[in-house]
Amino acid sequence: MLELASIIMLGIFAQWLSWKMKLPAILPLILTGLFFGPVSQLFTENGQKLINPIFDAETQTGLFPEKTFFFFVSLAIGLILFEGGLTLKFKDFGKVGKTIIKLIVYGPLVTLTGGTLFAYYIMGVNLQISLLFASLIVVTGPTVIAPILRNLPIKRDISAILKWEGILIDPIGALLAVLVFEFILTGGTNREITVHALTSFGKIVVIGVSFGFSAAHFLNILIKRKLIPHYLLNVFTLALTLSVFVFSDILAGESGLLAVVVMGLVLGNLNVPEIKGILDFKESLSVLLISVLFIVLSAAIDIKDLMLLADYRVLILLGSVILILRPVVVFLSSGSSVLNFKDKVFISYMGPRGIVAAGIASLFGMRLAGKIEGAEYIIPLVFLVVLGTVIINALTARPVAKILGVLEKKSDGFLIVGASSGARLLAKYLKNNGKHVVLTDNSAPHIEKAKEEGLIAYKADIYSDEIINNFDLLDVGYLLALTPSDDLNRFVIEKYKKIYGENGAFRLINDGEYGHNDSTLPQQCAFSCYTDYNIFAETARDYPVIHEVEINTREEYKNIIDKINKLRNSVPVFIKKANGNIDILPYNNKDINVEKGDVLVYFGKEVEDTSIKS
Repeated sequence: MLELASIIMLGIFAQWLSWKMKLPAILPLILTGLFFGPVSQLFTENGQKLINPIFDAETQTGLFPEKTFFFFVSLAIGLILFEGGLTLKFKDFGKVGKTIIKLIVYGPLVTLTGGTLFAYYIMGVNLQISLLFASLIVVTGPTVIAPILRNLPIKRDISAILKWEGILIDPIGALLAVLVFEFILTGGTNREITVHALTSFGKIVVIGVSFGFSAAHFLNILIKRKLIPHYLLNVFTLALTLSVFVFSDILAGESGLLAVVVMGLVLGNLNVPEIKGILDFKESLSVLLISVLFIVLSAAIDIKDLMLLADYRVLILLGSVILILRPVVVFLSSGSSVLNFKDKVFISYMGPRGIVAAGIASLFGMRLAGKIEGAEYIIPLVFLVVLGTVIINALTARPVAKILGVLEKKSDGFLIVGASSGARLLAKYLKNNGKHVVLTDNSAPHIEKAKEEGLIAYKADIYSDEIINNFDLLDVGYLLALTPSDDLNRFVIEKYKKIYGENGAFRLINDGEYGHNDSTLPQQCAFSCYTDYNIFAETARDYPVIHEVEINTREEYKNIIDKINKLRNSVPVFIKKANGNIDILPYNNKDINVEKGDVLVYFGKEVEDTSIKS
């Protein structure tokens, strides 16, 4: 009982540590598992592990019988892959550009070919194991890249490429690894490609795809016809996913992983009501599963297997993957793109492997142990690539980005929390002036309306860390909280001002602050001391027009502000500087520095004899 509870506690602590240190979670999870597993054999009595996931009949230690442990790992990875499949949208292929498409087409082909040759000739393992190793290092997971890039203001085209490559190649790489594994298993005891092997392989593919495709449409029908109560929807989806995995595996051994990947892909691309709730539940479940899974997988490795890495050839293999395979993929995929040489070098450098690679490697390594010569190399070699790429990228991404000059010179994007009509009005103005602006709200109608108006908008729970993982916010330097809730607005400023408020973090005033134009108000109050949410929303409803007034002196500026404040149905919002910068006006806006050529931006009823543009 203590050992099982310790795994959960250590897993959650490792997740917290990764959040605190701004590192990919997989790094502290695997290191924790390795320390309490194989490394602890070096200093414990009789060489026993502090955490031994697999029951040892000889020593009467361990948590699970080998078969039960195998089942747990299989089902956990199946659920993780299902959640990954849900995030892949086919419509995004048309948005990400030719470079991304080439990366997810050429990448698997080059990595599969080159990785196989490197493992075969450098490590001397047989061709089948080399092929499986190569298929497992194809993926570059977004959950690993996100924490690394989150605090790096990388150029938007680079961050977009890294983001979409990770998202799109994750399930594609998992699917490729599953197919390679099934092909190896059906290759016959003499490793010959026989008619029987090809027939078995085809059976696995047909049943896996059929089960996944059918289950996704079946669940879609049940949801649309409201045959599942809302409170059971998430657990029903969980039960159905597990059922698909198990029954597909029964009909065609090893087809379960393929079935759940296909189920996730299809379900994620159907117009399924409540899909966001299902995805949120699966993400929470994945965090728990990942926390437990990678500690027990790392702990399950024996010290003798870990010692296989005490070979200079593994460093040559790792170097070949990082310095040869990845650059070849990137430069081959971006030959005719707008990226310059330094951009391509940085993208080549950023290729950390992640959760899918480590998880499936452990699963396949255990399944092949004792069946195919050299199978003992699969887990340690893939774990080496995962840890090596994550550590190198996490520790050196910033200095490398600085040396290559791929950091944004300024973070001038806007994050607006709240997507009401007033917020959308400001967002459209910013967008029309060349600014990158993102809206987030918990209201689905507001988000849909924003998207219809051509704005970038996401439905998100602001109290969670959901938006922190959003790659669209990498260049954000302005934060605006424009919701009806003063508590929420205050929370937004407190939690996110250090992340997204580099150039300013502002919120609407509340009822108690209304009209108090003095130094007692917080500096975070926006626009004016007369603009609470009611005034903001009513003005946007009655006078949804943006006006610009050129100001050359402070006296001109103060005169216009006085007129706006007297109207009470106009709201001053921005100062557009002569150099193109747009700053958010604070409540004490009369103290603003004014330079010739600056423009005051306000919305609402037009102030007479001042507007130059609307």
